[in-house]
Amino acid sequence: MRLFFAAGLLAALLVSGCATPPGGPDQMLADLRILSADQMKGRATGQPGAARARAYLVERFEALGLAGSPETMTHDWRLSTGRGAVEGINIVGRIEGARVPDRYIVVTAHYDHVGVVDGQIHNGADDNASGVATLLELAARLRADPPEHSVLIVALDGEELGLLGARAFVESPPVPLSAMALNLNLDMTGRPDDGRLWAVGTHQTPALRAILEPIAPVGGVSLAFGKDAPTDRGADNWVEASDHAAFHAAGIPFIYLGVDFHPDYHAPTDDFERIDPAAFLAASELSIAAFRALDAALD
Repeated sequence: MRLFFAAGLLAALLVSGCATPPGGPDQMLADLRILSADQMKGRATGQPGAARARAYLVERFEALGLAGSPETMTHDWRLSTGRGAVEGINIVGRIEGARVPDRYIVVTAHYDHVGVVDGQIHNGADDNASGVATLLELAARLRADPPEHSVLIVALDGEELGLLGARAFVESPPVPLSAMALNLNLDMTGRPDDGRLWAVGTHQTPALRAILEPIAPVGGVSLAFGKDAPTDRGADNWVEASDHAAFHAAGIPFIYLGVDFHPDYHAPTDDFERIDPAAFLAASELSIAAFRALDAALD
């Protein structure tokens, strides 16, 4: 795949007279394509490909007008694991809420993937370039039409190594944990092949299901509920499956939006070309509708 450098892409947007934060279907697909390009080398934490992806995302955060400078947007962390110390970098932007500015919805998507395995690049288009592209589109919409709660837009590192970036974020949060009303985690929004985008976390916080259930399907993609009860076993239980687990452990309600497993999951074939643009865009619209419903209903 051909890589378009961030500066060139954003300059083109400015030349075209884009007065609002860059977003929309073409931008979403460009974000997804760029983040999952071969030149990113699978975005493994601590590797040059992750640094390239991070540079692109910092520039996108700046173009979106998210509060903060590049220096304050990037948050270095170092955590000890059974494999030794791991270092990574999260990216955090802020959008002030119009009604409840002192309460935060933290929207997360991890930008890392597994890198190069046995000489093959694992591009991670669905996992999780898709969630990051949805995150960026949500940020563009919120800059154009401000949310009721303040929002932290967070691209996390180190998810594939054990949710490390999320753990670091919760251990050293930019705002008090007590100010966080909800974590909305976007992980794999690219391939709703069965027409379902799962909303996990309503078993833990039942009131959230009543907020999300009325949301109508978009383009043949519907919200599905489950994968979070004690009766859901093994790989069918997603309560600990992604970065939302760190927020859950800290007592923060969460909703995890993601598609089911598919044959390209964690395989070198998880490429941009495997994603149906219409299905991805529909899942992203559904994710944004879920955010808006939660933002309007929460205290």
